[in-house]
Amino acid sequence: MPAPEPSIPSKNERSDDPALVERLSNGDLEALDVLFHRYASALLNLARRVTGSSVDAEDVVQDLFVGLPMAVRRYAERGSFGAWLRTVTVRLALDRVRRGTRRHEVALDLAGEQAALSETPEVRWDIEGAIAALPDDLRMVFVLKEVEGFSHAEIGRLLGIRTGTSEVRLHRAMRALRRALGGGA
Repeated sequence: MPAPEPSIPSKNERSDDPALVERLSNGDLEALDVLFHRYASALLNLARRVTGSSVDAEDVVQDLFVGLPMAVRRYAERGSFGAWLRTVTVRLALDRVRRGTRRHEVALDLAGEQAALSETPEVRWDIEGAIAALPDDLRMVFVLKEVEGFSHAEIGRLLGIRTGTSEVRLHRAMRALRRALGGGA
């Protein structure tokens, strides 16, 4: 049985985030190390789902943490630090997809929690393959909405599309997945 996927740390685990952010903004690289160990795994999974590539996801997370000492100065504690990191990760991943610089591969973990609920490895592979085969615009909306839990309004802001466009793309993605998995149109 595969190990459960890491998630963004719980409230108790991140209660010291503001102090770590302050330390990092003052150049303390030990704080960066703590934040990396706390968030990198979950952010890697998120980036993998958006880009469709493990290699690209690693590049996105590396870029995020390399630039974090400077970027953290723009963090304006309007929400949780983990949520801010997720948003930055999605934006970096989307930039990579839009630039067309990503490497083409079938990601093995795209379906995340939904695939983990499957009874057999074969079903999980079918789901992951079907999600990976979606066109980029449909896959991004599907992953952000169904796997990561973003609202259509948030997806619209992240992707630069209207809320209605996000809803239509999700509908098309679901229809394509049903067809690919033998569930009809």
